[in-house]
Amino acid sequence: MSRSFLLSPLAAPLLAAGVAWAAPAWSAPAIVRGNLVLDGIPEQSALTADKIDKLDAYLSAREARPQGFTAKGQVLIATRFGEVDELHLIDQPLGALRQITFIRDPVLRGAFSPDPNRNAFFYLADSASDGNAQLYYQRVGEPTARRLTDAKSIAGGALWSSSGHEIAFSVIARDSGSCDIDIIDPDSGALPRLAAGNECADPLDWSPDDRKLLLRRRVSAYEESLYILDLATGQKREVEPSAAKGAIANAKFSRDGTGVYFISNRDGDHARLRYVNLFTAEKSDISSRSDVDVEQFALSRDGHYLAYVTDEGGADKLNLLDLRAHQDLVPPRLPAPGMVDSLSFDPDGKRLLFGLATAIQPRDAYVLDFAANRLEPWTASEPGPLNRTKFVLPRLTQFPTFDRLDGKSRELPLYIYEPASPGAHPVLIVLHDGPDARFRPTFDPWIQYVVNELGFAVLAPNVRGSSGYGKTFGALARGDQREDAIKDIGALLVWLALDSRFDKTHVIVSGAGYGGYMALAALVNYGERLRGAVAMAPITDFIAFVGSTAPETRGAAREEYGDERDADDRLFLRRISPLINAERITRPVLIAHGQNDRGVPLAQSDQLVLRLRVRNRTVWYLKATDEGGSFARWQNREAYYRAFAEFLSSVR
Repeated sequence: MSRSFLLSPLAAPLLAAGVAWAAPAWSAPAIVRGNLVLDGIPEQSALTADKIDKLDAYLSAREARPQGFTAKGQVLIATRFGEVDELHLIDQPLGALRQITFIRDPVLRGAFSPDPNRNAFFYLADSASDGNAQLYYQRVGEPTARRLTDAKSIAGGALWSSSGHEIAFSVIARDSGSCDIDIIDPDSGALPRLAAGNECADPLDWSPDDRKLLLRRRVSAYEESLYILDLATGQKREVEPSAAKGAIANAKFSRDGTGVYFISNRDGDHARLRYVNLFTAEKSDISSRSDVDVEQFALSRDGHYLAYVTDEGGADKLNLLDLRAHQDLVPPRLPAPGMVDSLSFDPDGKRLLFGLATAIQPRDAYVLDFAANRLEPWTASEPGPLNRTKFVLPRLTQFPTFDRLDGKSRELPLYIYEPASPGAHPVLIVLHDGPDARFRPTFDPWIQYVVNELGFAVLAPNVRGSSGYGKTFGALARGDQREDAIKDIGALLVWLALDSRFDKTHVIVSGAGYGGYMALAALVNYGERLRGAVAMAPITDFIAFVGSTAPETRGAAREEYGDERDADDRLFLRRISPLINAERITRPVLIAHGQNDRGVPLAQSDQLVLRLRVRNRTVWYLKATDEGGSFARWQNREAYYRAFAEFLSSVR
């Protein structure tokens, strides 16, 4: 262990401005442990040895992320091995996992070539967890992979051609944010060729004849469009042009190439699965309900079957269609209510692979056999060396907020995890990232630890602006209404104070990214009702954030939050920024941030820590020099949650 004082770097901006600097009395030396810097975090533990051991046990839980089938019908998954997720193959249900990547960097996604003569796969990995993903190619049995990209630009959206000979992917220049679509034959030895220059889009699908690409262009999280790129001519054609704005969740060519299936909320409040004929412009709705969101879908290679997932009140429903018979199929019941993701069909179109996670069970890979109508687990993830009967199922309820809807108080969704012991319990409020995201009750060992071992009730609200409740609800926290979501947190504090299950004098709020901003904003506005806040990679200064976020996302950030170059927008962004309101933050804060974060630069946290410390506020600061906006390496995550647990115990 080495020690170093980090006050000088934090004080540098003040010194440069001619402001006198003196280390406050509370200042403690920072501790450097490998790639971690623990600044102002006490060395003396507030946790008992048993609580520390239990935390390690909870965090040792693993999950399986299905990636798809191989041409031979094997299942490819990603699961943690050591510090990071690696790719593994499985030959049969609950069979042994055979590891096929050994790179010691987080594997984001992988896929096997559909060509049965190529026993090879690509994967995307991010060595510094800084969003600088690179594309790699490897044949099974070969000891190492070959990098296909230049290590300078960011690769994404990779997908195999229908023949399995080429890979299309997006390329973003790190410095300028300029975007291209490239194609490469990984076995040819040739460099990638340009398919579309100055095209900021995600490749979603190849046409069956590999002559066209389906591309999704993004203006913001709420405005996306769909284009077909002719690879021979370079011409682009928009699929179903419309003046209405909406998001495109996914899209695929029909297997005869005459149409496109896509998920969009452009023509309604919720996202629906639709089909448009490219020649006749005839449109049809595939999903029958307009009051729920379709989240994802998959189409079998032969066009026989289509599977899609709908969100039914927080739990996902798997829907199946026989496109040839034009009828709905009834799949077997899922083992438990939960979140379904990563849909994909096998090469023969007879089996469907997907992931299923519940609030008390990590994500596992399941395969549905259509002929037998049988659902089988292919993995059995370990929730850690724990008594899983102690895991807590959340309860979904609602709480009234400050405004009214149809003459009544508007009510917002709230998930509550309660300890088995009687109250009144201290409270941890968990705010999701976003703003266009939401809390889902999937498996979270950290929440289970906080409830079962630390005795906290965990409250996870979906405040206005959250996704999954329709476009109208999602628009309630945009523009100059953004602070209304913070008012929702204030309303939650009022509501829980009236419930004897909760200790209103002991409430801590937490969040990551945008949720980190909301946690800090809650301290600014409702600090007298809170004990403290925990913020991972928080937005603290919206003006600097919008102006300095990654170039490729800057336009979307301006669309979402406001244009920092506009005088009125700038005034509003300044007013809501926690950094500007730092003097109103009087409660203890734990801030964690990765040095390589391209979305929310580390300076956002550095400056807030400095501004709070010159006011003699209590700030714990955890930095990771090998991470980005989230901690992807197990050792770093463990250090973060250890600091989190210590913080919760110290402010009790």
